[in-house]
Amino acid sequence: MLSCNNSEDKSKTVTTNSDSTSSLKSYAHDREFLKNHTKNIIELQSADSNAKILLSADYQGRVMTSTATGDSGTSFGWINYNLISSGEKKKQFNPYGGEERFWLGPEGGQYALYFKKEDSFNIAHWQVPAIIDAVTYDVSQPDKSQAVFSKKASLINYSGTNFDIDIERKISLLDKKQIEEKLKIDIPSSIHFVGYETNNSITNTGTSDWKKENGLLSIWLLGMMTPSEQTTVIIPFIPQRNIHDYITDNYFGQIPADRLQIKDSVLFLKCDGKSRGKIGLSPVIAKSIAASYDFKNNVLSMIFFPVDRNGSYVNSKWELQKQPFKGDVVNSYNDGPLQDGTQLGPFYEIESSSSVKELKKGEKQEYTQKTCHLQGDFNTLNNIAKQLLGVDLNELKK
Repeated sequence: MLSCNNSEDKSKTVTTNSDSTSSLKSYAHDREFLKNHTKNIIELQSADSNAKILLSADYQGRVMTSTATGDSGTSFGWINYNLISSGEKKKQFNPYGGEERFWLGPEGGQYALYFKKEDSFNIAHWQVPAIIDAVTYDVSQPDKSQAVFSKKASLINYSGTNFDIDIERKISLLDKKQIEEKLKIDIPSSIHFVGYETNNSITNTGTSDWKKENGLLSIWLLGMMTPSEQTTVIIPFIPQRNIHDYITDNYFGQIPADRLQIKDSVLFLKCDGKSRGKIGLSPVIAKSIAASYDFKNNVLSMIFFPVDRNGSYVNSKWELQKQPFKGDVVNSYNDGPLQDGTQLGPFYEIESSSSVKELKKGEKQEYTQKTCHLQGDFNTLNNIAKQLLGVDLNELKK
């Protein structure tokens, strides 16, 4: 663990400076930065010290960043240097960054956790619960391969339902064999890699069972990555008739056609951090993989998650909903300026969510996601993309 002096708490608005990051930094740079400006950083690393990840207890056990090529290598997670170094705590949301953080859904709707009863569904009333924003989690079992984070919480949704929960999050570094088993390929020697698994759980510690008619909770994992003009999110899906019935592309207004392309079995979203938009895929069509490709640094990033075809998924649209349990299993968000010209990042996100469960008193729900970054020779990565995503990166580049 690394430590430094505590920072003064201040209350600010939701916005941050858009120059909080301009390019990908080295992993050693980000480790030193977090060591100097936060209190509880844990590092996991492989035996050869090439694959490394940084975890933060200050920021709810999130994976702040990782690398596949040691200290001098590319740092894959987006980090908000300005906000973290300022010591400020913003009122609505603290976008500290991190390539995988723990959240809870739904965001909007009659069972929302991010809006109070009678509030309008707009950015002025949006409020991220402190337990998934600016609360330090407890740490246990830390070593070079894993760490466990936990916290108790109490939340009230838009409809007035109270949820008492225990949160637990176990993060484990994956070795080459484990990554190859997940990818179902052999990783060539020309490719550097880092991968990790997070096992996330919520336990109903309240005095009553959870019922669908009062709202339910989903486990929501979001990864903030550094955007660029040469970065595209790639999400394959199962072809269906009327495919647009299963893809939501208007969370924050319609995404322009030059930024979102939907093919027969895959969609592409431009992720440059310059235009705010979000897409989501229903469990009817979603596959258990989503990815992005950074052509500048030749990095293929992928998340793997379970899909429950018959499950109920929360609807997080910012409105009162006719179908509050017909939501998405996988999402991607590209940050951009708000109406007043300010901006949260810039960053882009790849996200996944669990289905919801009517947990009885004392019952637990678990949700596991794996993240892998592969970096190296373009042609080799293209072959991997063809196998795992059904996408030719040469065509995408055009």
